Amino acid sequence: MFEVKVTKEEEHIVFKWQLQKVKIPIPEIIDVTNDETYAGEDKTAIRIGYPYGTTERIYIKTHQSNYIIYTSIGTMKEKTLSLMDK
Repeated sequence: MFEVKVTKEEEHIVFKWQLQKVKIPIPEIIDVTNDETYAGEDKTAIRIGYPYGTTERIYIKTHQSNYIIYTSIGTMKEKTLSLMDK
C-alpha cells in the first residue's frame, strides 16, 4: 500500500496516490480539519487513499468539492496547512 503524498505546485495543493493526482486550488480551500468518523460524514466527498488500515482522515472543504484524505501520516493536516501558507 502506498501512502498519499502532498506537495504544492504553483497555486495548487496536489495529492498523489497510486496513479491518482488531485490538484486543489489554494484559493478554493475553505477549511482543513481532522475527520474523526470512520468513513467520513460527507457522503459526496472525493476520497483519496486507502481507507482500511489508516489512522488519520483529513477533511478538506472547498467551494466546489470536498475531499477526505486517508493516511497513516499523523502530520498530513499540518503539512497541508503549511503548504497553503507558503
